Order: sequence, then C-alpha cells, then structure tokens
Amino acid sequence: MSADAVHDEQVLGKAYDARLLLRLWPFLRPYQWIFAIDLLLFLPVFALELAPAWIIMHGLDQVFGSGTSPATAASPLAVVEWTRSFSQWAAQLLEPPWIFSPLGWLVLLYAVVMLASAAAQFLYMFLSAWIGQLAMRDLRVEILDHIQSLHLGFFDRYPVGRLVTRATNDVENLSEMFSSGLVSLVTDLLKMVGLAVVLFAISWKLALATFGVVPLLALAALVFRWKARDAYRETRLRIARINAQIQETISGMKVVQLFTRERRNADEFAALNALNRNAWQSSNRWEARLFSVVEVAQNLTVAVILGYGFRLAAVGTFYIFIDYMRRFFMPLRDLSAKYSVMQSSMASAERIFQLLDTRPAVVDAPELAGTPARTAPRPGRRGAVAFEGVWFAYNDEEWVLEDVAFRVEPGEKVAFVGATGSGKTTLIKLLTRLYEPQKGRVLLDGEDLRRIPQADVRRRISTVLQDVFLFSGSIAENIGLGRAGLSEADIERAARTVEAHRFIAHRP
Repeated sequence: MSADAVHDEQVLGKAYDARLLLRLWPFLRPYQWIFAIDLLLFLPVFALELAPAWIIMHGLDQVFGSGTSPATAASPLAVVEWTRSFSQWAAQLLEPPWIFSPLGWLVLLYAVVMLASAAAQFLYMFLSAWIGQLAMRDLRVEILDHIQSLHLGFFDRYPVGRLVTRATNDVENLSEMFSSGLVSLVTDLLKMVGLAVVLFAISWKLALATFGVVPLLALAALVFRWKARDAYRETRLRIARINAQIQETISGMKVVQLFTRERRNADEFAALNALNRNAWQSSNRWEARLFSVVEVAQNLTVAVILGYGFRLAAVGTFYIFIDYMRRFFMPLRDLSAKYSVMQSSMASAERIFQLLDTRPAVVDAPELAGTPARTAPRPGRRGAVAFEGVWFAYNDEEWVLEDVAFRVEPGEKVAFVGATGSGKTTLIKLLTRLYEPQKGRVLLDGEDLRRIPQADVRRRISTVLQDVFLFSGSIAENIGLGRAGLSEADIERAARTVEAHRFIAHRP
C-alpha cells in the first residue's frame, strides 16, 4: 500500500454533510420514540438552566433592593412581547406563600430548581448517549455483515487495518458526534437564540447594546473555520504518517534489527514527530485565538451592561444579563472542539458508506435468494468436477489461468503441480466460488457453480488449508467452527482422524 493511500485515511470532509446525515437516519429510525422524548426534554432542561439566575434577580430586586424595577420601553418584537408575558407569570410564581418569608421561599425554590435541573440534565444527556450507542451498535452489525458478504478479491486490495478501523474507530467517531457534536451544536444554537429572546424580553434596549459585539464574533468564527480546517487536516496527516512509521517499524522488526536500522528509524521518527508537534501547535494557536476573542467579547459585554444599563435596569437585571451573556458565549468557546468532532465524524461516515456501497463481485443468482444450503449432494450426485474453458485474472487481463479444461470423476485423486504463481491455489478458489472466472465455467455434478448457492457449494467441498488459522476459543470450537449438531464424540473422531487427538489430550 502506498504512503498516499495510508494518508488518505485522514482526509477531512465538510463539517456538515446533509447527504451523510440522511444516510444515518435508517439506523436511528428504530429508536425515534427515544429521540422524540430527548428533543422534548430540551425545553425543560433549558428552562431549568435559566431559572436560577431568574430567582437571584428576583431576590436582588425584591428582597435586597427597593422592591421595584425600572420600567422598560415596549419591545417591537411580538415574540418578545409574548416572552414578557411569560416572564410576568414566572414572577408571580416567585411570590412566597404566607408561611414562607420572601428570602426563605427563594432559597427553597433555588434548591428545588437545582435538583430538578440536575435530574433533567442527567436524563437528557443519558438519552442522547443511549440513542447514539443503540444506532452505532446496529451500524457495527451492518458493517460486519457486509464485510462477510464481500468476495475474497476485495480483501486482496483492502488492508485489514482499515476494515478494523471502519468497524471501531470510525463508528466511535459517529457516536461522539451524537453525544458532543451535531446534537450539541443544534442545542447550543437553540440556547443562544432562546437566551437572546429572554434578554430582549427583559430589556430590549440593553439587549441591543449588549449584542453589538455579536457580528464581530460571527466574523471571528468564520475566520476560525477557514484557518482551523487547514490546521486540523495537517495534524491528521502528520499523525497518519507517524502511525504508518510505527506500524512499518514493528511489523518489520526482524529486518530492522538484522540490518541495524534502529538509529536511522529513530531519526526518521523524530523528524515526523517534530512535524506533528508543529502541526498541533498551529492548531492550538487558532483555538487559543478564538478563545481569546470570545473572552474579550464577553468582557466587553459586561462593560456595556455596567456602563449603559444603570439608566435602564435594576441590580437584579444587571446580574441576569451578565449570567445569560456568559451562557451565550460558552458555546462559542467550545466551537473549536465541536468543529473538530464534526469534521472527523463526517470523514468517518464518508469512509463507512464507501465500504457499505462496495458490492460483492461473487453473488448468488436472484432466484436462489433464501435457498437453504444442502448438507449433502442431491440424490444421484457424487461430486464430479469439471472446468470448461476457464480464464481467470486477479488484475485486468493479467491471466493466471488461460483456457483451462479438465474433468475429475468421483473417486479420482488428482494432483496439480507447478511453479509458484502458476494457478494451483487459484483452481481451488474457483472451485469453492471464492472467485468467479472471467470466461468459461466450473461445473459440480454437471451444474454450473453460478446456479448453486455459495453456502451449498462450500458445505459440499472440504478444503484442507495450507496455512493454519485459529480463532479465539477452545480447540473443540476451532474443530467444529460453530457447526450445529456436532457432538463431543464427533469432534474427537475428527481429531483422531487427522492424528491430532494425542497432542490435544496433553493440553490442559
């Protein structure tokens, strides 16, 4: 595999791709009722998040202040006027019953709101993460099922490490998008709009003055997005090259040590590591700049509130403006992390769907779909094998087999002898339908293999592999390979047949 192919793994796409998100919807659809509950929870979570500052404002104005708030001019926005009516209803709720003092009632309300907010926030975040994990579980199953359906030629070209990454790291990136990427970006936007509406309802003149810095922040966010994209791409490219260097060094350790390449490999790695450090420093600088701009904007709004608002609002209003503006700027501080998550997730989704869009080259005929595999040949069939004019090439027209024709009768023993690469193993792969010939046909008992389900072909042909591969599990599980209906006696009989029983009997 070329270096460029390795580095393509880290190419970043757009931070938002509606096409990819639509393709993820089928994995979310089975859990749409949980998704709907989670969306509905956003409103109480947001309201409970705003309530503590509202209670403190009321306390400052009504308990410790003069008991009145300066009147504000009517807002020209209808939605803000509706919010003002809601705010008046909330103010009535803060009036204490006769058994409570004003301060005691506010303290009790504050404690209840904080507990309710913690419970609602826990449920909201739990459901968000749960939906993501349920959907990603189904996506992993889909990926593995699809990988197992692909023809053997696909695995000749596609590195195993990439396939493992598709089903693990890339799926985890999508899960992170649900928990702290896309969902957070949407809810953060809704919160910012909601905070702005509430502040305009409290004092639209003060809100207009306070939000004067927002256009500058929007410009800063656009510049950050433009610069950060290049910085993130560079960091992922560098880390990909480091991973490739480590993988080659460890995989080729025998060669490294035999030819005393340790010092040279260490020097090459040090150079790559330095470039990676520089790339991360560039990324960190842009994140620090964005954070600094947001911090300056937040402090400017506090100055505006204190300098301009004393003529328009009471002390409690000062407090709620400062608190809500701090909450307004918090999502902008986290923009860099969420932008990185979204870019990484979109790139992972692109790679996953490229894999899922790969169609198997060896497929059963449509009319054979759902046909159960036979464990034994049909009556009268004994296992005659014939190749008729078979041509086969792994790459284009670099023919490994050219016009091969032969017949093997039941009971015959045939050996294929030839130099390495002459096509001996290829004959067996064609016979078991791991590949299909470009020309000609392979017959089993006079029936074209293309007309027999793959599972049926492979159950009727026993293959003794040249290279032994052991799966995780017991010796019995490796002998039976999960085949149903095998007793312990059957497995022991198979072990005795291949002279493995004595060796196995000495194992713990």
